[in-house]
Amino acid sequence: MFTLIATAAFGLEAVVKREVEKLGYANIKCMDGRVDFSVSDEELPAAIARANLWLRSADRVLLKLGEFPATTFDGLFEQTKALPWQEWIPADGKFTVTGKSIRSGLFSVPDVQSIVKKAVVEKLKQKYKLSWFQETGAEYTIQAALLKDIATLTIDTTGTGQGLHKRGYRARATRAPLKETLASALIELSRYPVKSGRMPFLDPCCGSGTLPIEAAMMAKNIAPGLARTFAAESWPQIDRPIWKDARAQAYAAMRTDADPIIHASDKDPEAVELAKANAELAGVDDCINFEVRPISKISLPSDAGISIINPPYGERLGQIKEAEALYAELGRLFNHTKWNVYVLTPDEFFESSYKKRAKTKRKLFNGMIKTDLYQYF
Repeated sequence: MFTLIATAAFGLEAVVKREVEKLGYANIKCMDGRVDFSVSDEELPAAIARANLWLRSADRVLLKLGEFPATTFDGLFEQTKALPWQEWIPADGKFTVTGKSIRSGLFSVPDVQSIVKKAVVEKLKQKYKLSWFQETGAEYTIQAALLKDIATLTIDTTGTGQGLHKRGYRARATRAPLKETLASALIELSRYPVKSGRMPFLDPCCGSGTLPIEAAMMAKNIAPGLARTFAAESWPQIDRPIWKDARAQAYAAMRTDADPIIHASDKDPEAVELAKANAELAGVDDCINFEVRPISKISLPSDAGISIINPPYGERLGQIKEAEALYAELGRLFNHTKWNVYVLTPDEFFESSYKKRAKTKRKLFNGMIKTDLYQYF
């Protein structure tokens, strides 16, 4: 058995777990920032392909090579060297080591990276009888993560610098865009009925269009990873037909007859044009109604629906005043309606400006920004 790890932003582990369950995998374990699930030797290659193609809210898919206590550098070296690196990294493999250390005695990340790299090199020297590796082949990013003196050694199947939020449809973005993975998680948390898509969806601060585009992709059941490639695609251990079959199955699973009701608007004409271009790249421009319209001029398209909003955040005095005015406009638009409203913001004064207390709040991170998801049902 092998273990795959779907990494997740803090607060979204339960959402990622539901996605892994939908893919049909079992033995799922939720931890801070990650969701582990087990796959057999036979299903591992297909599982790597399917997880990368289909997980919407996860950040990466990692292959776990080992996990063990590590309180000394000698121990870290020996136990890392004992792992079967030769089964994954070929003689020409290009491999780098990233690291992190949280509440561990081995707190120097550069030293951890150096020790792990040295141990892997020594193991590969034994296998290939080489003293020097050119590293001109496929890419293998090893992650050495230490948490409370427990080391977890993994290989990144997604690709360094190319997390799962890189869908391929957003060539450009507005300032401080919402990550696609977080947008998908917000839609999942709203319980937007993607199978029917007939519940009206509205984003009145759409920016570059991430929320409505992700909602449309979910309604049409478009696999989020279809328009990109992954590091593991070039690994000799995973035959190319496996990726071809996974993509063919994803194309066959699209709901081409889906006709979701999605509205998106913004007061900035350039943002709306950019959102339209991104929607076209994502293949969902036919089912999103984009408009240039300030919130004060919006008329709700129906008596009930779902609205998810990532408004501009107030950081300086002028921006704070502008944000307060925007929140008040949102309150006037949605209060006393049957709409379910979800607003993501770090602004603690949101409820007072919106003129209504949220039914519940959920702490989430938008990148490095600590935010609250204010939920009105």
